[in-house]
Amino acid sequence: MSAVRTLPTDEATELLKLVREIATKELAPRSAEAEATETFPRDVFKMLGEAGILGLPYPEELGGGGQPYEVYLQVLEEIAAVWSSVGVGVSVHALSCFGLFTAGTDEQKQRWLPEMLSGDLLGAYCLSEAHAGSDPAAMRTTARLDGDSYVINGAKAWTTHGGHADFYKVMARTSEDKGGISCFLVPADSEGLTADPPERKMGLTGSATATMRFDGVRVPVERRLGAEGEGLRIALAGLDSGRLGIAAVATGLAQGALDAAVAYARERETFGKPIIEHQGLAFVLADMEAAIVASRATMLHAARLKDAGHPFSREASIAKMVATDNAMKVTTDAVQVLGGYGYTRDFPVERFMREAKVMQIFEGTNQIQRMVISRSLAKNNSGTIS
Repeated sequence: MSAVRTLPTDEATELLKLVREIATKELAPRSAEAEATETFPRDVFKMLGEAGILGLPYPEELGGGGQPYEVYLQVLEEIAAVWSSVGVGVSVHALSCFGLFTAGTDEQKQRWLPEMLSGDLLGAYCLSEAHAGSDPAAMRTTARLDGDSYVINGAKAWTTHGGHADFYKVMARTSEDKGGISCFLVPADSEGLTADPPERKMGLTGSATATMRFDGVRVPVERRLGAEGEGLRIALAGLDSGRLGIAAVATGLAQGALDAAVAYARERETFGKPIIEHQGLAFVLADMEAAIVASRATMLHAARLKDAGHPFSREASIAKMVATDNAMKVTTDAVQVLGGYGYTRDFPVERFMREAKVMQIFEGTNQIQRMVISRSLAKNNSGTIS
């Protein structure tokens, strides 16, 4: 990537160099084929876990990397610039660990978190349901207490890593009360837990997305995270961080598209000079660069608020909305820069454009982000630290 980095420590600088090397040498050569064949790269996540990348924003004493979110998000950017499916997967894995880290007991964290953060176990996140859409409180999946176990019945849609994960963080209804939703850590080999065939998607085809079905799945009480009824709070708190992850992936994707467009524009000649020297096209590239820099600044501002312990929910929604809308525009413009070649699969920009679209949809649609932002403004318009 051509982006200029400002990192808080020498350790973070060396980490980013390592990630860039892995992205260039290990991920980039495989990405196009894996996306074309819709192959889920489980071994890549194992490799990233061994390199210490899957647990970066979590404490070292629990097996994590002890890095601030400001650094973690720039790592996600580097990965997504060459392979967005893997960038999304790393973000989803971090989100799947969030409930255990924030709501689990010390015993639960010591027992399960080290394997999760090391990459030995790959996680998935089960919140959405087909009928509920953007309203998670309308979920119908139930968890009924039966002795020393809960019995879970229902289905969870749009599960990233569905059918490939080793554990699932699951939200299920434990009472009929409006807030009667609880959080569970469910092993993938649980009897009665199955995955539907993967969704046939426009993009991110190297990332498996499937509906997970729970048919009398028994989960020991000790695998409930937090108290009964706290699940929705845990889920929504995690989404703030998850939205920053998607903002980082979208920014990296846009950077990858710009890099490809600039490389092409420097080499392709018309009327006796490289097309980058024609003002009409040069201004398109300038707007693409400006959009990416704005996305990055917005994302890192929210990350720094989070790292400082300040409220950042509004800023996370802003970052997700701005970065994903910009990624859609930048990738579309990258196709335009390449002209007819941009519309072919001989160049990566058509894939980048297809991958950008879903980023305006998942982790809360951008319409939902606008609702979050406007509601926050209605409550408090005194500045970013509220």
